[in-house]
Amino acid sequence: MKQPEDVINKGLMKDIKYDHKSKKESKWAYMKKNYILYLFLLPAVTLVFIFNYIPMYGVLIAFQDFSVTRGIFGSEWVGLSHFRSFLTSPNFFQIFSNTIKLSVYGLVIGFPVPVLLALMLNQVRRAKIKKNIQLIVYAPHFISTVVIAGMIFIFLSPAGPINALITQTTGDSIAFMSNPDYFRTIFILSGIWQGAGFSSIVYVAALSNADPQLHDAATIDGASLLQRIWHIDVQVLKPVMAVLFILAVGGIMGVGFEKAYLLQTDMNIPASEIIDTYVYKRGLLSGDWSFGAAVGLFNTVIGLILLVIANGVIKKLNGETLY
Repeated sequence: MKQPEDVINKGLMKDIKYDHKSKKESKWAYMKKNYILYLFLLPAVTLVFIFNYIPMYGVLIAFQDFSVTRGIFGSEWVGLSHFRSFLTSPNFFQIFSNTIKLSVYGLVIGFPVPVLLALMLNQVRRAKIKKNIQLIVYAPHFISTVVIAGMIFIFLSPAGPINALITQTTGDSIAFMSNPDYFRTIFILSGIWQGAGFSSIVYVAALSNADPQLHDAATIDGASLLQRIWHIDVQVLKPVMAVLFILAVGGIMGVGFEKAYLLQTDMNIPASEIIDTYVYKRGLLSGDWSFGAAVGLFNTVIGLILLVIANGVIKKLNGETLY
């Protein structure tokens, strides 16, 4: 004879199966009902699949002695030989160190700047003045990297305006672009100047969701401006800051090839040679495709590991997560 508990358990299992089946059916019913939305999504998914997923098979050359004539499937397999070659090369530590330093310094110094800029813009009450300020701070983002590099060389050249002021003050000029000690400062500060304004757009949009009544209530309670910014505005920005910080950490190995390569000179290579420029020179200019692919894959794997770690840490500290 069946016990009452068995009957109840079986009944519960049936309900669970029914709920699971009904959820599946409801998903399919929703997709059928809104198939037009999925048709709109199809071109974007197709483009991503064609240009991002299909080319992934090319990563195989990192494990081969790739030959253009023999192709990917005809080239000889060498396993992890290229990875070992890179990790044991005499300039590995210098290249890896330069990449990490530029990325970490840029993240630590540059990440708070768009947040501060958005908080300051949020305090501007006159719409016309606010729009003019936004136009000025957004403009550098739309300047080409080549033009930015040219401007840096002109302004910091021995005959440039900055050295003219320094010469009038001290009597000596400074070789900014030839001295490796100045490269990181120039690279990071010029990057902040170029990108901080445009990066603040997300934060400005997030601040528009802050309830004005909270500010009014805080003002009535006697809260100062800094207290209102910290306890209201910053709290609104926290989820956005968490997600953008995770993405920034995930891209920490991608310093920016174009700018680093354009600002590179024979004299500042000890500080300006990063993984991306090294891959370009060794993989493309020297024709060592397999080695370049191996170094690029190494760079990508490190970035993926950092992304996962940052996501886990932020999730524990703040409760926000990217995935």
